[in-house]
Amino acid sequence: MKTKSVSSSAFNQGLGLGLPIGLGYFAVALAFGLSAVGAGFTPLVATLISLTNLSGAGQFAGVQVVGAGGSWIELISTVLIINLRYILMSLALQQKLPARLSLWQRIVIGYGVTDEIFAVAIAPSSVISWRWFLGLLTLPVLGWTGGTTVGAVLGEILPANIVAALGIALYCMFIAIVIPPALDSRPVLNTVLIATAASCLLKALPVTSSLPFGWRVIVATLLAAGYATWRWPNTPEVSTAEDAENAENAADDAAADAAAAAATTGKEQSP
Repeated sequence: MKTKSVSSSAFNQGLGLGLPIGLGYFAVALAFGLSAVGAGFTPLVATLISLTNLSGAGQFAGVQVVGAGGSWIELISTVLIINLRYILMSLALQQKLPARLSLWQRIVIGYGVTDEIFAVAIAPSSVISWRWFLGLLTLPVLGWTGGTTVGAVLGEILPANIVAALGIALYCMFIAIVIPPALDSRPVLNTVLIATAASCLLKALPVTSSLPFGWRVIVATLLAAGYATWRWPNTPEVSTAEDAENAENAADDAAADAAAAAATTGKEQSP
């Protein structure tokens, strides 16, 4: 009875920590649902994408690639590069897991690793329990999936001009992701500027403007993240794991955001 009470307490504690993440995910997922429907996906498919991925920037970029008519190789490469950071997060989180966890429990935990969930899960100094992580994961999954469904359904029933106006939420999301860490760290700010400049140049230069959207995201991301890794490998401003993670995440998200804006502008100007 006592063991059951402790397990329930751990789950409820994780559930409480996941509540603000779930609320934030719901708002952002509305924008993804609208974006997915705009790219030609049905609400059901958009919902399944969110339920099985839990990858904000990766999903947005993937939908943009599909909407632009990109190839499977382009889609896989874009999403893989943007989501590479989750491998590092999973390796770090693995050190805090109890050894007795089964393979399927570890798969579920790996599925639930996102930037925000990782930040909460890595904070405790003690080993984290399965029940605690399951509680932490529950509301973010429901918020992300439910928000996608609502956004996708709205995208089908609202007038096209309103859907187009709501599409600005996508760019607001990326700004909200990038600006705070950029203001706190000069290396992160420089990485954002490099990613943005690289994306704009790739769109503007005649020799690269014909590249598909996904490949421009890949090139801009590799250029910005590669330069940041070489230029600021272990400076005082990015000496902690959190700052290093912020620098990498900002590079990925800024590259995807800038490339999306450039590609959208190019499509609007096309005859």
